[in-house]
Amino acid sequence: MLTQQIAVLGRPVRRNMITVRIEPENRELTLDRAATVTQLLHKLDRKPGRALVIRDGGLLTPDLNLKDGDHIIVRDVGSKG
Repeated sequence: MLTQQIAVLGRPVRRNMITVRIEPENRELTLDRAATVTQLLHKLDRKPGRALVIRDGGLLTPDLNLKDGDHIIVRDVGSKG
């Protein structure tokens, strides 16, 4: 996906980006914005039933749209063994 860039104080600013924190690994990523929660999980190679997606303290359903600048937590759930 192409991202727009706008110069602010001489520095380019990327648009259409989201910040994602993956738990329990505590990894933080900045990604091109996915349109929906389902698309984000697909980008992260996660299945909808195996991860919680959280924005501003609330759980998101797979059909919800994500917004530019969102800060999202993706929390893996269930056993890995």
